[in-house]
Amino acid sequence: MDNLIAHVAASAGVGPDVARKAVALILDFLKREAPEDAVNTLFDKAPALRAIVATAHTGGEGMGDTLRGLMGTGAGAMGGGGLMALGGDLMNLGLGMDQVQTVGKAIFAYAREKGGDELVGEISGAIPGLSQFI
Repeated sequence: MDNLIAHVAASAGVGPDVARKAVALILDFLKREAPEDAVNTLFDKAPALRAIVATAHTGGEGMGDTLRGLMGTGAGAMGGGGLMALGGDLMNLGLGMDQVQTVGKAIFAYAREKGGDELVGEISGAIPGLSQFI
């Protein structure tokens, strides 16, 4: 887990705390938007990803899952939602568009290494527009 966070931080030019939050936001988004079986298979093959998501929910953000879902990446009921809301959440961490793409590519490279191209293709193919960020 720490190796992935360190790689993301170095690649995107951000601190480890920002990298961890960015990775957690993206993984949480995938849990909600991608096929459940595919995401669970990926998390089984790459337990570090599951651990990052688990630590994100206890990271002292001050928001429970329900409130974060209403206000954060899951803002679909408020006119945002989806990939655009995820991008907004990542930019709220201080990331620029290039850094968002760098983080996405690093996560999906790790996912390909652990889960294979077919599994990553199933996940990314289920989310319109995601391929431009990975």
